[in-house]
Amino acid sequence: MIKKRVIWRKNVLSEISKSETVRLLASADDWAWPLAMRDIFEPRGVKLIVAQRPAEFVSIIEQQRIHAAIIDVDLTAEGLVTLKIIRNSFPWVPCLLLKSRADEGFLARALQLDAFSVIDKPVDMKILRQQLDRVFIKMYNSDLFAD
Repeated sequence: MIKKRVIWRKNVLSEISKSETVRLLASADDWAWPLAMRDIFEPRGVKLIVAQRPAEFVSIIEQQRIHAAIIDVDLTAEGLVTLKIIRNSFPWVPCLLLKSRADEGFLARALQLDAFSVIDKPVDMKILRQQLDRVFIKMYNSDLFAD
């Protein structure tokens, strides 16, 4: 039996309602990456929002509910900065990191910043979906990404 985990967001119980649009926020890598993710998420009714810089991530999270963030830390030197900013202002947003050849130092910093997981690049979409399934079961008691 899966234990239900409750997330507090500004003193409001956060669960996914049946009528709520699920939103994932992701880094823009190149033209193909967001398109590939949209092909996976749109059939599940998940809206993918793409951001380029840390300031965009913050602005988007301030304006609408984001259920999870996928951050490509290889894009710029700001990759872990983005995670740190999200953690400082929005600690309830689960973050998955995408990284080529993550070493022990990087993994330690990611854990310190409470990354939900680190996924090796090039990204295997099956692994990404499995990690999102873990996020949604653990954080929202939802099987949205289950097979």
